[in-house]
Parts: sequence; structure tokens; C-alpha cells
Amino acid sequence: MNKIEVLAPCGGFDSVVAAVRSGADAVYLGAKEFSARAGAQNFDFNELSQAVKYCHVRGVLVYLTINTIIFDSELDKAKDVILTAARADVDALIVQNMGVAMLAKKIAPDLPLHASTQMSVHSPSGARLLWELGFKRVVLSRELSREEIREIAESCPIELEVFVHGALCMSVSGQCYFSAILGSRSGNRGRCAQTCRLPFSVGKKGGYALSLKDNSVISHIRDMQSIGVTSAKIEGRLKRPEYVSAAVRACVQSRDEGFVDAKTQDELEGVFSRTGFTDGYYTGRRGYEMFGYRKREDVVSATPKLLSEIRNSYKDEMARVEITAKFIAKVGEKPSLTVTDGTNSATVTGDTECEKAINRPLDTEKCRAQLSKTGGTPYTINELEISLGDEVAMPLSALNELRRNALESLSEKRESRNNYKINDIKTEKFAPHRTSEQRTYARFTSTKIGSWFKTLDLCYVPLDSDVGEVQRLLKEGFKIGVEIPRALFSREEKVISKLEEMKSVGITDVLCNNLAAVQIAKEQGFKIHGGFGLNFTNTLDLLWAEEFGFADCELSFELSFEQINALGGALPRGVISYGYLPLMLTRNCPKKSANMSCKDCKGNPKMQDRMDKSFILSCDRYATEVLNTVPLDVLDDVENIKGIDFHILRFSVENSVENVEKRADFSNYSLKNNKKTHGLYFRGVL
Repeated sequence: MNKIEVLAPCGGFDSVVAAVRSGADAVYLGAKEFSARAGAQNFDFNELSQAVKYCHVRGVLVYLTINTIIFDSELDKAKDVILTAARADVDALIVQNMGVAMLAKKIAPDLPLHASTQMSVHSPSGARLLWELGFKRVVLSRELSREEIREIAESCPIELEVFVHGALCMSVSGQCYFSAILGSRSGNRGRCAQTCRLPFSVGKKGGYALSLKDNSVISHIRDMQSIGVTSAKIEGRLKRPEYVSAAVRACVQSRDEGFVDAKTQDELEGVFSRTGFTDGYYTGRRGYEMFGYRKREDVVSATPKLLSEIRNSYKDEMARVEITAKFIAKVGEKPSLTVTDGTNSATVTGDTECEKAINRPLDTEKCRAQLSKTGGTPYTINELEISLGDEVAMPLSALNELRRNALESLSEKRESRNNYKINDIKTEKFAPHRTSEQRTYARFTSTKIGSWFKTLDLCYVPLDSDVGEVQRLLKEGFKIGVEIPRALFSREEKVISKLEEMKSVGITDVLCNNLAAVQIAKEQGFKIHGGFGLNFTNTLDLLWAEEFGFADCELSFELSFEQINALGGALPRGVISYGYLPLMLTRNCPKKSANMSCKDCKGNPKMQDRMDKSFILSCDRYATEVLNTVPLDVLDDVENIKGIDFHILRFSVENSVENVEKRADFSNYSLKNNKKTHGLYFRGVL
């Protein structure tokens, strides 16, 4: 069994040094653009090249993140970042969207792709889809239990990367729009304002219903290794180097020794925590104990003394590369030293020939002592062959110079590992997509649908709807499709079984908000309608979806109308025109922060912010959607948008939709009062 990789976050070069000297096997970092941690220092080309060379010499892999949504206006820059990554010889790209993956494959076909946790993969079918598309690794959602991870590991050969320490977002990564809707700072663009760390309450004032303790499952690393996890990932590119060092040492210690000693654990807790740590997702103990926020005592625990002690632990070079060496010296010949790491070899010779000793000749032990002095380098010589002629004379300074030159030459060879083939392609310019008419879709949370919706082109009802009710709607003339849940934790088998039932009564259309849902729908032979949760934001995303076989797709509601109108490609696309937008998709329900159970829940509970605004919590017992306080309503504007083929009315909590008899009634619908939002369609996101 291969050892699980310890993967460290690096926001700047100081963190690279801290990670490597503390024992990390790999690091991940971001370029100056398209990083989900835009607030980190991040790396330009020269800094990236320097970091890659530094790491490769020491046997450490480097992964570069391009893990944000990308707009058409940024595709040229995205191409440049991919070229930069390939030329710098990074070992993989971590990407969020399919358009960037397609672009990377054209530019550097052999550069491995890792699917970011922003892709929201949390079930076997999503991992299998990525494997079939050529991804080498998937970074799984943080919300998974041990058994769920094991099930994914057994489903296909793709490598699994799992977060083992660091901050926990309340929302499934890639499915949080809270910061974007409230202030145009998109979490999917690396600019999250951390709205979730503010006070929100359920049932009582003053709580932190969206703030979880930091995740720490370091003690489970050996167990993760046993169930097939490839990489143990530490979160924290925005954190200081001392945090990186402490977390790496704890992970290495847990993996190699089976425990974390008290000193290392104290350093880990002292350098950063939120009222301690939680392993609730991995162990399946989700609830009140997982919630926490950063208190004063957490802040002051990172004392100057503690930080100084941690810095001292990695101030010196770590000898982590084992090499073998052979030294030859004979009278009348130039001495030579060959060093090899098993893959790369370097041979250097002295400047002058060896002379015959007048007094005391060079002996084997003195040679061994001098040539083995590799301190201050990443090397340690574990095998040294010495071949000395009779009565050879050679100054110790010449031996030292041979050793230095040989190790420097070996380092130069180790700097480059991959030698990618690179195609400097031109970024295609796309003609804007145009349509002469729009269709209208609707999405419901039940099968109670008003009669006027028969005129709509497609109505989605929940997949878990009663099959008899779906048959009734079909007989009455409704055009019905079903929606696969956005959260598929531990329920793929139920989804597949229910789809088979729906197919038996004539359902052909499926709304998919997750890659796993897309894969299941394709395997079952349904028409695939992409949902907003897939975060399609550029033309390359749409071209991928068209090639994959989508019938149409909802665009991300983080796009402005101007950006939507500029998109190219032929795939039909649409936007949400009405509805309470989901701000978060959470596995641990916010009401658990108040120690409430599902039995305490009646209808759709609400969560209040500091301004006493109410957010509806829509729960299906597997996950909870946090809905915006007011509905989106752009019905008066959407018909003028020429770049879309349909728009969708999204009903989540409305109770009287069945009383609306025609479109005109809906336009004056009582729930559509003056409190509404245009969302991001006019202002866009940063």
C-alpha cells in the first residue's frame, strides 16, 4: 500500500519552505489570477518557477489551482495561466470548471488534471464521470463520512484527495452564493467575504448558525489510507507559514507513527482554531458539537513565543532525498564523483590530476567523512563507494568542492520532472448565441401545480414525487420532468431506482445540478438538463456540455445579462427569472446550531441575521438549502435578453401557486410584493 500523500497549502514562498522542511510530500498554490484564495499572496511566473524547482529538487510535487469560475472575457488570461503552469513544470492543475479542463487538454495534453472540491463531487457517479473524462484525481467535498469515501474509492480508479485539517465552510464547496448575492463578492471567484462567520441565529438570538469549528481528522489519516485515499489535504493558503508547518508535522507524525504527540497537538491548536476542532463529518456525528466560532482566547493563543518555536522547527534544511555516490581517485588522473538518486545522475571531475603522496596519503575513512557532509542540502548519502589508488594525495578542500559541484549538478537535473508537450494555441472568439423566441420552464417542490402551468414548455417536480401523481399530471397535459436532488450523499441507489420508476411512466427529462446526477441521467438514457449548480459561466463550459449530450442548461446566476448575451455556442441555455435563490447548500443543518433535531422542525424553519432578516431553511433530510430573504424577479426584463432560449420560474416555499390560473395572474401574484431582488443580473460579481 502506498503511503498517503501529505499535501500542504502555500499562499507564498515562505509557506513553501515551511511545508517542505516540515515533511510535506506535495504543495498546492495559486497563480495571481483564478485562485479560490484570491486574498493570498499567490505566485507570478518567476515565483512559480522558483517554487517548482525548489520543491522538485527536494522530491516534493507542486499542484497549481485554477479553481474559480471563469468568464469569456478572461479566457485569454486563463490560457496564459495554463501555459505558465506547463512551462513551470507543475505536476497537476486543480480546476473547477469543464471549460478550463478542455482548454488545458488542448494546451498541455499530458498535464494531469485534478478536479477541485469546487466541483461539488460527493458520490461515486461524480467521481466516475471525472475518471472517464480523463481526470487523474478528485478533491472530494468536505462533508463526506468514512463509509461514503470508501464507497467512492471502490467505484473507480480515480485518485481521491480528502481535506484532513483546516477551515470548514458551512456550504458544500462550489454551491455557496451568499457572499455574491449580498455584496457581489463571489466565493466561486475566490473573493468570499466570509458572511457565514457573522452572527446568524435559529430559534434564539446571538447564535452562529453558519459557523463550524475547523475540521481536523488528522488522527484518522492511517484509516483513510486503508480505504483508498491518495492524498491528505490541509486547508489554509491564507494562513501563516507557522500554521502550515504545524499541520504538516502533525499529519506526517500521524501517518508514520500512528499518533500525534502532545507538543505537536498543542502547537496545532495554538496556532489557529475555532473553539477547538471537529471530526463530525468523517465520523458521521453531525450536529450541535460541530459548531464554533473564533473567540478571543483562540486569537491570543498564537503567541510570539509559540510562533517562534514553530519557526525554529523548520529553520534548517531537511535531508529528505536519499542518494548513492561513487568516488574515484588515482595518481595521474583527475578525481571524479558520481551521485545518483536512482533516476538522475551527475558526474563531476576535479580540475587537476591527483599526485603521489609525499607524507600521508588520502585514506578511505577521511574520504567518507568529507564526502558524507551533506548538511545544509536536501540530500543524504546512504551508500558511498570509494575507489582509491595507491598513495593518492588530494586536499580536503578539493573533496569538498567535488561534493558541492556534484550535488548542485544533481539538483539542476531534478528541477524538471515532466517535460510537457505544449501547444500555444489561439483562444477562439465566439459569435454571440441568439434566439428568436423563449420557452418558459418551472420548477416545483411538489406535484401541486396550478392549471395554467400546462401552457409551459416543461415543469420539473421532485424525483421523490409519488409516481401516481406524476402520471396524473402527464394525463392532464402537463409537460413533466424530474429534478435529481442537488445533494446526493448516500442516496445514489435510491435515485437510480426512482429514475427507473419515472421512466416507466413516460418521464424523459431530468434536471441535474451535480456531475453525479449528470452521469446517472446519461447512463439511464434521459435527456440531461443542466441546472445552475453546475456553475456554467463561459462558452467553453457550454461547448463541453453540448459535446457530452446535454439538451440544454441553466446558466449560473452569478453572470450578468451583459455576460450572458456575449456567450457563444449552440447549446440552448436559460436563466432563473423568478424564485428564492439558494444561497447555500449545507449538510449540517443551521438549526443544529441551536441543538434542534429534525423532530423539532415544522414546515420551513427560518434563520435570522443581525438585522433581523429571515432566511428560509428548506430541508429534505439529506441537506438544507438556505434561501434568500426575498425572491428574485426579472420577469419584466428577461424577455428582452436575446442570448437565452428559456427562462425558469423556481418555486421553493410558495404555498398558493396552484391558485394562479394564468400568467397575468402570476405577474400580480400576492407573494410577488415590492420586496424583491434583481440578483446579480445587472451588477455581476467581482
